[in-house]
Amino acid sequence: MKKYFDGMGNNARGILCLMGSLVFLTVSDSIIKWLSPYYALHQIMLFRALFAMVIVAGIIWMEGGWVSLQTRRPGLHLLRGCLLVFANMFFFLGLASLPMAETVALFFTAPVFICLMAQPILGEKVEFWQWIAIVVGLIGVVIMVRPGAEVFKLASLFPIIAAFTYAAMQMVTRKLGMQDKAGTLTFYIQISFILVSTIIGLGIGDGRFNSGENQTLEFLFRAWVWPVQSDLYLMVACGFIVAIGGYLLSQAYRMGQASVVAPFEYTSMPYALIVGYLVWGDWPDSLAFFGSGLIIASGLVIAWCETRNKKKPAERRIPYTH
Repeated sequence: MKKYFDGMGNNARGILCLMGSLVFLTVSDSIIKWLSPYYALHQIMLFRALFAMVIVAGIIWMEGGWVSLQTRRPGLHLLRGCLLVFANMFFFLGLASLPMAETVALFFTAPVFICLMAQPILGEKVEFWQWIAIVVGLIGVVIMVRPGAEVFKLASLFPIIAAFTYAAMQMVTRKLGMQDKAGTLTFYIQISFILVSTIIGLGIGDGRFNSGENQTLEFLFRAWVWPVQSDLYLMVACGFIVAIGGYLLSQAYRMGQASVVAPFEYTSMPYALIVGYLVWGDWPDSLAFFGSGLIIASGLVIAWCETRNKKKPAERRIPYTH
């Protein structure tokens, strides 16, 4: 097996890094969902980022020390980092109330938003099949969200907003271009998490806006409390896990061609299904499965179109790093 993958070269190694990273990131998401009834979202994000920096510091040392953090565009790093922070926040707000698989599936609308933004912002031509994929993806969203039905949940909109925010981050990255090491990318992302979470915590971390009437909003406005020992261990583990997962994700796109590697991001769907069922007993109904399938199919078609277009290195996709 090793000889087979070695023969495939960088793309195979990129795919392996990606699939490994998704295991780590799914575990990290599971820990946050587990802690969501007890702690504020921004508190969990801050603790996670602080502990993740320990791993990131080790990675930076291996990549050449702190000198490797020198970049010509620190502002761009912080801008895309902040966009990623808010994408995470909306994703986790949805995750607190929705099944994991449903949240992940709705977030997979990100390629649809990227396509919709590509033409007006980047001047990239959107092909006929990509427009078909966009329509199919949006139909999948409507099926899953079910507006007007009794099963409709406002929380279903949060992963979609997260996908839109993530797509905006992609536009910034593609518009300006980025060529930095994986450790550098991960470092500035964690710095953004620390800064934004601290600012939000100082602003609303006393819990004065928490009415306790809505589970999702309570996760956002809950007052900060010091974690019990077992939960603190989970936050430490979450930080280490997300740092490793984020680094592997960055490496995946540095090693392999984005158009080859990106479709394998959809393997996070079965991971989320398995964890959601084993830990919370969640299992999507037939309509949710059908809607998820449409969203994933639309993303795969968009990835196929990008493969045909043979994107230039400067336009390569910078991955979603939790």
